[in-house]
Amino acid sequence: MEALPDTNQKFGKKEYCIERGSSVEGFKTYSEISDLIHELIPSRDAEILVLGCGNSTLSEDMYDDSYHHITNLDYSGVVIEQMSARHSKTRPEMKWIEMDVRHLEFPDASFDVAIDKGTLDAMLTPKDVWNPDPQMVSDCNTEIDEAYRILRPGGRLIYLTFGQPHFRKQYVNRHDWKLEIRELGESFHYYLYVCTKLG
Repeated sequence: MEALPDTNQKFGKKEYCIERGSSVEGFKTYSEISDLIHELIPSRDAEILVLGCGNSTLSEDMYDDSYHHITNLDYSGVVIEQMSARHSKTRPEMKWIEMDVRHLEFPDASFDVAIDKGTLDAMLTPKDVWNPDPQMVSDCNTEIDEAYRILRPGGRLIYLTFGQPHFRKQYVNRHDWKLEIRELGESFHYYLYVCTKLG
């Protein structure tokens, strides 16, 4: 079992992501969320952007489920190099790019779906969730704004998190998209935030 960081703040730092291989696989397995993925991404031809892929198996599971147009981003070059080498032969259509999710180097309206499975959570790692650091708030809002920008009209941001709506809604809510929040799990709850771009 992989060791956790000794401080919550360390989890959000680039150095820690590199040190631990940027593995953030503490959420649902693909088999547990595949029905939701099929519902929210009905077209297997959708252009999908994974924000902060780490070494999660989500992308490979989706690829093996016939979602082949997947672009994976992470700000750790080590992770991107490892993941690209691992999948280049078996999943050749997937793309792996070192990039900061706060500064997406893509044209406006270039993707149908953006997926965040733990990246925003890695930014939200202060001791005091009631009085978050202004820079952290800015970083989180910038990621969401960038995701909105690169989505086509009708496109969706899918955000899977353990974060309760009271703490997360303020970051993902925008006046020009529809926000839906679903509670997952039984004894330990996860949340799925589905943001659909209007227009």
